[in-house]
Amino acid sequence: MKVLIIGGGKLAYFLSRALIKRRNQVTIVNRTLDECRTLAKRLEVTVVHGDGSDPQILEEAGASYMNAVFAITPNDEDNLVICQLADFQFHVQRRLALVNDPDNEEIFQKLGVQAISTTPILSALIEEKAGLESITNIIPVGEGKIILTEIVVRRSSPVVGKALRDIKLPENSLIASVVHKNRPLVPRGSTVLHVKDKIIVMTLPENHGQVIKILTGERI
Repeated sequence: MKVLIIGGGKLAYFLSRALIKRRNQVTIVNRTLDECRTLAKRLEVTVVHGDGSDPQILEEAGASYMNAVFAITPNDEDNLVICQLADFQFHVQRRLALVNDPDNEEIFQKLGVQAISTTPILSALIEEKAGLESITNIIPVGEGKIILTEIVVRRSSPVVGKALRDIKLPENSLIASVVHKNRPLVPRGSTVLHVKDKIIVMTLPENHGQVIKILTGERI
């Protein structure tokens, strides 16, 4: 697959390296000459010096022949323009824009640009490392729009001895699985939670903290 990456820094470097390992052909567009030289020395890629939001630069980089375009600059407006150019002018099938400000993600989606924001993912990872004893794992999925959390039921948990039907969770949250004595169970309303049970919970980023407090009694 031929991939065009517009951007720089460690993100462009590591993304390119991962794509190369999977035998993809990578071209990078970067507006900083020194960074272009560094990338060209460290990676087996084609590097084009210029502004990736300029149609002429994209054409020079071979955008018309690309299978995918990844716009990962620090500027959301540039990333939006790049993906729109890749779509309407160069007819690239796969386009993905980095959204640095998560408030812009909905705008990108409405304009038909597939976008990813790292903020929910980083937030979840920070919560995981914060030392909350009941939470053993946090996994953002679906571009960070859904969070899967593994919780160990402690003696201090307010849900010990309760049936799932009696635990009132907010809308758009779900107990997807219960592991009791190393046996995974498909949860039902009559399923009772015991100490040392593991719960797999699905939440949205906005209600994650509320769900954790209901199940563990711990505030995050």
